[in-house]
Amino acid sequence: MNFLFYAGKRVLQVIPALFGISIVVFILVHLIPGDPADVILGQTATPARSAVIHHLLGIDRPLIVQYFSFLGHLFQGSFGTSFFNQVSVSRLILGRLSATAFLMVGGILISLLISVPLAILAASKEGAARDQAVRVIPIIGLGMPQVWVGIELILLLGLKVRLFPVSGFGDSFLQHARSTFLPALTIAIGLSPILIRSLRASMLEILEADFVLTAKAKGIGKARVTLSHVVRNAIIASVTVLGVNIAYLVGSTVVVERVFAIPATGSLMIDAISNRDYPIVQGVTIFFALVVVTVNLLADLIHAALDPRVAL
Repeated sequence: MNFLFYAGKRVLQVIPALFGISIVVFILVHLIPGDPADVILGQTATPARSAVIHHLLGIDRPLIVQYFSFLGHLFQGSFGTSFFNQVSVSRLILGRLSATAFLMVGGILISLLISVPLAILAASKEGAARDQAVRVIPIIGLGMPQVWVGIELILLLGLKVRLFPVSGFGDSFLQHARSTFLPALTIAIGLSPILIRSLRASMLEILEADFVLTAKAKGIGKARVTLSHVVRNAIIASVTVLGVNIAYLVGSTVVVERVFAIPATGSLMIDAISNRDYPIVQGVTIFFALVVVTVNLLADLIHAALDPRVAL
């Protein structure tokens, strides 16, 4: 019952958050310098022609009217129509969604494969040389710009060793996975330091807990105690950390997509900003916001389900 009440409260909290996001996104998009009509008309732009384009696009109406029109489309499950392509924004986003999903899921999986073993290695003997070595990794990882990391991976694993493609997305599932490995690794290198620090801190705290000391006193092997008791409970605490950093992950994909020339939603938004295509910018930003809010909500609910104290 406590979990259901907690879940209902968290879901209700999402509604005003999304409403506030829609207002902020709409205002910020319309603060972008430049006129869509000038981009569409190019050198043939005149005040009269621009006025006609403004009317056709509906951007000559008061901002409050435009906002409620935008909100009405959202309630209908639509992000509107692109100014330049005259295609549904939802359709454009769906066409790029698989590439974004490969990048995000791949980044999370690789970061977990990096973070969990290193955190176990560091926490298994606090203060030892291996612990100090692992603690240096977050400092180095957080200090490396992702653009530079991506370029270095392209030069090393893409051009020199030729293990992976350096651009594009491919046509089949295996090609998608192979093409997105380097960009996913780039994202993971930025995300892993945060997870390593969180997991290590949680494991050190749990190692001092009474149930762990009791398990050791019963003669249970160190490896079994670590995997069954320490890691299992430490990951519960790190679920929230991972959820919070999904926003960072979403931002990372936008940068990484450009470095590796992957046709995903981030590239779609950057091109739309250049073209002053308001519906696409608004649609992609709202889509990213929905992803972040949903993942954070799921992370909180998973944490509450695994640890009843959260719901209480």
